[in-house]
Parts: sequence; C-alpha cells; structure tokens
Amino acid sequence: MTQPQASAPDAALLALHALRCAGAVSVARIAAITGLDRSDAESELIDLGIDGLVTRLPGDPPVWSLTGAGRAAGAERIAGELESARARGRVTAAYERFMVLNPELLDLCTAWQLRPVDGVPGVNDHADAAYDARVLARFADLDGRAAAVCAELAAALPRFGRYRARLAEALGRAAAGEGAYLADNTASYHLVWAELHEDLLVTLGRERW
Repeated sequence: MTQPQASAPDAALLALHALRCAGAVSVARIAAITGLDRSDAESELIDLGIDGLVTRLPGDPPVWSLTGAGRAAGAERIAGELESARARGRVTAAYERFMVLNPELLDLCTAWQLRPVDGVPGVNDHADAAYDARVLARFADLDGRAAAVCAELAAALPRFGRYRARLAEALGRAAAGEGAYLADNTASYHLVWAELHEDLLVTLGRERW
C-alpha cells in the first residue's frame, strides 16, 4: 500500500515544536532549528504569544519559552500530524534505529572532550592532532549511518528533514577545523542530535528512559 504523503508543517507548528524540543531559546536559535527566516520566526512567536502559547523572557538576548497551554497545544498538534500522515510505524522504526546509534554518539562526544593519557582520562586539550583525527573519522562513520535514519524520518514527516542538514553542517565545520561543532556549542552535532532525540520522543509520546 502506498504511504500517504505528509504535508509540510505550518510555521506556527515548527516554532511551537522547536521550543518543546530545545527549551527556552532565542529567536535566532528558533530560526536555525526550523529553517525559518529570523523575521518570520519572530512573527510566529509573537502570534503564539498573543494566543497564550509562548512567553518572552528577558535576557540578552531575550528568549522564548512554552507556557503550559503551549505545551499541551504542541503535543496535540504533533499527535495530529503523526496520525494524519499515518506515519507512526515508520517513525517508530526509525526511532529504534536511532536508539541503536545513540550510545555510540554519546561515547564519541566523551572521546572528543576527554583524552586518555597513560590510561588516565583528562580534558582533551586538542594538542594531539592524530587522536582528534581518529575521533573525527569515527564521527563521520556514524554520520553516514545516521543519514539513512534521517532520510527515513524525512520521508515519513518532512519536518524531520531539517536535522540532516544541521548535522551535516556541524560535521562539515568540525572537519574544516572548527572542533567546537562536534560537542561544544549551541549548533554542535551533539546538541542537534539531542534535539532530534527529544523530537522523536515527543512525536511518539514517549518518556525519556
């Protein structure tokens, strides 16, 4: 049987769901997560705020966060999207493959941040270029397998396609010498991976183990 094609999610759903997966974040971060233009992301957040679904918190820069009503509305809309696309089975199968890779990703992040010297782990000062190259190569190997999972998710629900682009960008920047893009900044491979993990849990209505 041919699977139904999921329609592209609206911008309001993207913004609302991004806050659910990433927590309290800036407009710039919402734009990066969703792929919306910054002005469009801010406009959506303002509208959601008028509806009582999100709130703007002071800071430099200010951040946006879900309200209780926003959390409930987001869960309802995401569940509706999943069922309308009849994608639960496909997303569940991809989630299970993701979870096989998850421990390996966590081990690689630890390997990047800590380097054993004489058998004793210490903070990786990145002075050993050969060591860092080996870890980066292992990230690239993992990423090749993760790409297949992301493709399955994007075929089931188009909004998942953004993760593949963000993971590839982070790995590419790390390979070009910006090592913080593996595990140490807000656009890192590790953080994007964590957001994907949370997204899968929220989409399927599961609790984190």
